[in-house]
Amino acid sequence: MASPIALGHAGWLRPGPYRWARAVGWLCLLTILCVAAFNVAADASLRLAALAAGETFVSRAASPAGARLLAVLTGSAAMLGVYAAAVALVERRRVPEVGLARLLPDLLGGLLVGGLLIAAIVAPMWGAGWVRITTTPVTHVAEALKQSVQSGVIEEVVMRIILFRLLWRAIGVVPALILTALVFGGLHLSNPDSSLFAALCLIAGEGVAAGLYLLTGRVWMAIGMHAGWNFAQGWIFGAVVSGTDGFGGGPLRTAPAEGVSAFLSGGGFGPEASLSALAVSLIASIAFLMAAWKRGRFVADPPPDKDGAAAPADIDRRTEESP
Repeated sequence: MASPIALGHAGWLRPGPYRWARAVGWLCLLTILCVAAFNVAADASLRLAALAAGETFVSRAASPAGARLLAVLTGSAAMLGVYAAAVALVERRRVPEVGLARLLPDLLGGLLVGGLLIAAIVAPMWGAGWVRITTTPVTHVAEALKQSVQSGVIEEVVMRIILFRLLWRAIGVVPALILTALVFGGLHLSNPDSSLFAALCLIAGEGVAAGLYLLTGRVWMAIGMHAGWNFAQGWIFGAVVSGTDGFGGGPLRTAPAEGVSAFLSGGGFGPEASLSALAVSLIASIAFLMAAWKRGRFVADPPPDKDGAAAPADIDRRTEESP
């Protein structure tokens, strides 16, 4: 069951002059609040874990893998809690995008989507001889889970229900889709072994997470997809993820075949920066976005009328899509 897509139409985001500017300002502040909540809670969790073990806290990197995983879970809960409380207070509405009723099935569905997409990317690369896959001993599962949860929660909360949602509120759904994808790709240009082609591949895949959010009205499936994508790519297949190797330790090791160009193998950035990734990501993005379009999910939940009842969508369609 899909939840309504609520962009916010009361409180700070009420209709009136400069609503687009108010939405952008709130976007910046909400991002800072949520990321700060994650970091403060995760750091506190690590310090408490060290205290309980009778040890001295040195740094996050020096903490045990299990403690770091618990810290990420704690930080994720804090981030989502701060988001829900801040949105309820400032936008004066319920927050269906983080409603808990469908959390588990949405997460599991997203994990499946992410894993299948990576398999669909790596399989033809291996079949064509562009990458080599070997078996390795299984290690570091807690670290891989920590990295996957952290990237999935932080990036999807910020990119999906803050940046995309509030840009939609400010400038409309299609410009918001395009700008969010460009920001996501651009942020990865500073990663090791990145390139304009790697950024293009990531931009092409942004429609998958956006489509999952549009289809469900919730962030959980997008989080699951992102985490599943990274876990499958980095731990199960043992490939580099966005230029980093902190996910490794699973049953397989995937590396570029000797003499094959980065355009085909993904190079040092990983399989997600390959021709196969570009093709699979584009096809999947188009499929999910088209499904959302056909179900009418490119129109947000209309504001209530003066009596508190929801206004008919055909009357308020233009109201929700305009700044």
